[in-house]
This record gives sequence, C-alpha cells and structure tokens, in this order.
Amino acid sequence: MTVQAPGDGALRRRTTKLGIVGAGAVGATLAYAALMRGVAQNVALFDVNAAKVHAEALDLSHGIQFVPMAHVEGSDDVEVLADSDVVVFTAGAKQKPGQSRLDLAESTIGIMRAILPRLVEVAPDAVHVMVTNPVDVVTHAALQVSGLPPARLFGSGTVLDSSRLRFLLAEHTGVAAQSVHAYVIGEHGDSELPLWSSASIGSVPVLRWRTSDGRLALDEEARTRIATDVVQSAYRVIEGKGATNYAIGLAATRIIEAVLYDERRILPVSSLLEDYYGISDVCLSVPAILHAGGVGDRVEVPMTDAELAGLRASAEAVRRTARRFGF
Repeated sequence: MTVQAPGDGALRRRTTKLGIVGAGAVGATLAYAALMRGVAQNVALFDVNAAKVHAEALDLSHGIQFVPMAHVEGSDDVEVLADSDVVVFTAGAKQKPGQSRLDLAESTIGIMRAILPRLVEVAPDAVHVMVTNPVDVVTHAALQVSGLPPARLFGSGTVLDSSRLRFLLAEHTGVAAQSVHAYVIGEHGDSELPLWSSASIGSVPVLRWRTSDGRLALDEEARTRIATDVVQSAYRVIEGKGATNYAIGLAATRIIEAVLYDERRILPVSSLLEDYYGISDVCLSVPAILHAGGVGDRVEVPMTDAELAGLRASAEAVRRTARRFGF
C-alpha cells in the first residue's frame, strides 16, 4: 500500500507496526524473529518491568544493521503500542515444570484483564493475537473483556503443535518437514489431537506412506507415540530450560505475516467457534483463513467419527476451565 507523503508530493510505502505485550522469553524472541524476517518496519515492546523492556529494545536495536531495516522501541508505558497494526499478547504467569497450561489460567486472566482494555484504546484498529497460555481460555476471556469482534482477536492455538507434529513425522519418515502437511486441532494442551485422516506427505496420505521395505510407516503404535510426543514436547522443553521461546516465536511470527501481508493463509489458530461441526461458543484451534482483517472462515476439514469425538471432548475440556472463571 502507498500513501501520499506530507509536503513533497512523493509517494511513500505505508509502514507497519508490530506491538508486543511482554518482554520475557517469548516476547523478546518473537521480536527477534520478526526483525529477522522483516515482518514490520516498527517493533514496539511493552512490559511493566521498565529496566527489562528498555534493555531488550536496546539489545535488538544494536543488531538492526544486520536485518531488514526497522525501528525498535520499548517502554513500560502502554502508549508505546499506539497505532499498532498487530498486537501480540505474550505476558502471563510463567509455566513451571509439571504444571499444565490450564493451571496457569487464573493468574494469566488477571494480567490480561488489567492490560487489555488499555491496549484496545491505544491500538483500536489492531488485530490482537493471544499467545499467553492457556491460550484457548485466555482468548475466550479476552474477547469478553475487550468487546472486540471475534475476527480481530484470536489465539496462536495449535500452529506450534502442528509444527511439532510435522517435525516428528518428518523425522519418522525421513522427509523434509516442509513436505509434511498435517494439523493438530482442539485445545492447545493435553486434549489436542492430530488429524491423521487428512495428513499427507507430498500428495500421499500418511496412513498409506510406506517404508523402503514396503511396510506401513505409521501404524497405530507409531501414531500414538508421535501424538504423545507432540503433547509432551512443551513439558520436556520447560523441564530442561525453563521456558519454550524459539519455536513459538517463529510460529507467532508466521501468524503475524499472514495478517500483515493479507495472505489468506490457512493456519490452525484458536478462535471463537460458531457451529463448527455443531461446536459453538468456545475458542478452539481449527484450520482457518488468516487475512488483513484477522481470522476469516474456518475450514471444515473432513474428519473420522473418532476425530470429531476427540474435538468435541477437547471443546468440553476447555469449556469446563472457562466456566470456572466465569466465561
């Protein structure tokens, strides 16, 4: 998009602004990934810890020479996010080893309640992406607290989980992860499920992929092991290093690109469902079309009866938690 530059009659390309709430491990890594990929010309970080957010912005700024040109700023004043095109919410309680995402809900919702209304004031036209866990419950709560339309506020959902699934399938079958096409849907958490029936490698259904000696590569035992590994991946990372940050930073950056570039890319984000296979009034991850306005049509991927039952069970698990907090 081009706009008239004031005074000189020249045309200038419109700049884009990415706002990030939280300068912790995820927020700072997200800013780094966004700069490396040249996602936005302006990156703004907000955190209540002034020393931390200023230091992160300064450290990132010192590397601007080596990435596509951008401006970075950080502040403990929410005004730093004014006029952002996309605001990503990463602030929240830190997940501890052995703690489920749903255990984080109470403290994280409290943080979101305190900050989100002001975010909407300073960036009224932004698309808001919730990354903080438990992302499905937080996204549902954020919609009610903010009053924003469901298209303009959604969660990162199972975009990362789907990437983990594709990585594990690639490792198991000996192909590039980029050639694997598979989704994880439902809760971003313990009740999520892979859609095996629609997964493919190249154009070959994964359930028909064979090893070099002609055996089916993904029998029931292999699928169960891989699905369990996907769910437990975050717990293993947290146990070993205290937080997940690199992969979620890259996943969130991919979501931001789809919005800022109006790509109409299909990604399994967490959004408010209305009659998706009969499921309504709950935020869950299903494949959806992302564009400049946020999240668009949800894609009704064909499912087996078992997969649909799993999705409904996942929806009920998220609903139970949301009800505990009045949502």
